[in-house]
Amino acid sequence: MRHLPAFVALTCALALGVPSAASGDPAAPGVTSRAKSTPSFNSTVWAIAFRGDIVYVGGSFTTATVGGRTVPRKKLAAYNARTGSLLSWAPAANGTVRSLAVAGSAVYAAGDFDTISGLRRDSLARLDGVTGKVAPFAHSVSGEAATLAIGNGRVYVGGHFSKIDGAVRRNLAAFSHTTGRLDGTWRPATDDRVKGLAVTRDRVYLGGGFHKVNGSNSAVRVAAVHPASGALIKGFKAKAPATVLDVAVDGAGVYTATGGPGGRAVGYTTSGKVRWTHLFDGDVHTLTVMNGVTYVGGHFDRACKTTSTIVQLGCPAGYASRVKLAALDGGGRLTSWNPHANGKVGVQVLATNSARRQIGAGGAFTRMGGAGRERFALFG
Repeated sequence: MRHLPAFVALTCALALGVPSAASGDPAAPGVTSRAKSTPSFNSTVWAIAFRGDIVYVGGSFTTATVGGRTVPRKKLAAYNARTGSLLSWAPAANGTVRSLAVAGSAVYAAGDFDTISGLRRDSLARLDGVTGKVAPFAHSVSGEAATLAIGNGRVYVGGHFSKIDGAVRRNLAAFSHTTGRLDGTWRPATDDRVKGLAVTRDRVYLGGGFHKVNGSNSAVRVAAVHPASGALIKGFKAKAPATVLDVAVDGAGVYTATGGPGGRAVGYTTSGKVRWTHLFDGDVHTLTVMNGVTYVGGHFDRACKTTSTIVQLGCPAGYASRVKLAALDGGGRLTSWNPHANGKVGVQVLATNSARRQIGAGGAFTRMGGAGRERFALFG
């Protein structure tokens, strides 16, 4: 889940033994492909959020290990990216944390949990970013809350649910960041699951498996709605070729990660016109954008050497090795950035810290560039 919150402004060293980029590929972005030494986790990392030097991590893990020492961390943890030290921040969730978002000193979490640190929290929680204390932000969710984005004074939530606090909300809802109350005005609705959200000052972009938004069948799997009224923005006319698993946005446009036959990363204009498409040999689960470069993660092992068309299924120019991670320049061209993660499932989440030029990657991998990096890696 990648966004431009209103509250928070959110020389390549190739890893040893990793195949190099194909001849003619654009140069790597200014972020090293060698992952730093970080804490490791004993199960999948699904969520990452940055606040200054602090990196918050959520997932299905129950322990974290740093410097050879293993300590309990039940689905939530934090560490200092500058010093590498694991922090004492340790709220405990009783179910998987799927998404994290930061607003000031608050850390919002969404996922499959019923309690946080013993307090009843149904799929959504607000935590103090310093102490880990559970804030009085408690709501009932009839279904699953899976993705978060913050902006315009609101906390936006997407997933697969029918009601929030007894009020009808079809897979989308918003809350006041100040009061924590459910927004009574923002009520867009989709006919299927929302998997990704991204926010600007005048739009909320959403992606998922839906074919209708607010009853309109003009929005297929990716759409934009007004951040205050929830009205469908009909000037954004993108249609995704397969289920959208993640959405990102920057000043140049909108980006989606998709599954389907193979997987795609797609760049759109703000009117929904396709700028570029890049094809992979497996699902693209997640993407994030920093300084004009789109970083993508998934369970793919190869990427097309050239950009593609929206309907293209093959790679006429052949494939380049990109195992679970890749980077695309502003024209959707494959760069030489090539960290090389292992495992079948691969990378599930990417997040950026633009101020410090850092990228966090989480998933089910245990190695990155041949070095042990269990379920979490930091670049930059």
